[in-house]
Amino acid sequence: MADMTTPLKRVRGLGSARSGTDHFWQQRLTALANVPLIIFFVILVISLAGESYEVVHDRLASPWVAIFLILTIISITHHMRLGMQIVIEDYVHGEPQRILLLVANIFFALIVASASIFAVLKISFGG
Repeated sequence: MADMTTPLKRVRGLGSARSGTDHFWQQRLTALANVPLIIFFVILVISLAGESYEVVHDRLASPWVAIFLILTIISITHHMRLGMQIVIEDYVHGEPQRILLLVANIFFALIVASASIFAVLKISFGG
């Protein structure tokens, strides 16, 4: 039986690779999540300016601060990866270079997030 849907109906909301809107929404949602998280981070840094090592360590060891820092790290690194992916896809024209840079982008974001989360957890658990 012949498919009676138009090409527009088949791709509406899906993008050319069936993931365009998902990527778009992830980028917008992480940007929205970053607003309060960055405000929290800036207030935290300002409140700790000039404090002693012990005060900074104690504040960062607080469970709520650690949770918000980890959420900030995850949101920012995911948003960073999505943004760089768009730049790479738009401006790198050779297929092998594009694939290599996309893979490097993923690993870079994972390494930055992992190292940052490890540091927060180490401080939080008394390391």
